[in-house]
Amino acid sequence: MLRFMPVGDSMTIGSAGEHTWRYRMWQHLRDTHGGPFALVGPRETLYDKAADAPTSYEYADPDFPRAHLAGWGEGWLHMAPLIGDAVRAHRANVLLVSLGLIDLGFYTNAEQTAENVRAFVAEARLADPRIRMAVLPVIPNVRAESDTPFATEVTRFNELLAKAIADLDEPRSPLLPVSPPASYDINHDTYDGTHPNASGEHKIAAAFAEAMHQAWDLGGPYKTD
Repeated sequence: MLRFMPVGDSMTIGSAGEHTWRYRMWQHLRDTHGGPFALVGPRETLYDKAADAPTSYEYADPDFPRAHLAGWGEGWLHMAPLIGDAVRAHRANVLLVSLGLIDLGFYTNAEQTAENVRAFVAEARLADPRIRMAVLPVIPNVRAESDTPFATEVTRFNELLAKAIADLDEPRSPLLPVSPPASYDINHDTYDGTHPNASGEHKIAAAFAEAMHQAWDLGGPYKTD
């Protein structure tokens, strides 16, 4: 059985009432993978905005494997110390990683964030030397449109992320760069300029799905209907 672990920030954990892109990915794999699989991880909840805590189970459709390693306000900085134990405990085979916005927005600059990427990869491989990782760069968001220094850091980090993936990629533990959704538009694919709505969820899931299908022959082409 292939075990996929979504790893991310608020765009991955989602909030009460949402489907999340994790759900869209599960639907896609269910329809195209052709073998047993699971979504795994140490957490299952959504973020509850009213409680300001990740305590909600109110998925728009809760009937799917909801496990993940994602947190509202968490980034590479936070996940690097957690990923080894999570991989070991849940026997993950493939990590679907979407991180970086929180780091650059609140904690670390591009260079420091890239060092945390390398630490994350090292810890994941200590837990499983054959772990596979598909990694999405920081995608468009409203702050990058209005905050020029932040936008510069995002661009620089995405360059450093691509370099880190190229440097660290190896046959037994491949690192796969995931191309940002070409048509992603914060005015149509998010509900607040950052967090994906249904359209955005599909586009993020499709980005991971297409990368894995093309590079690893895993699953099939992504369909939204």
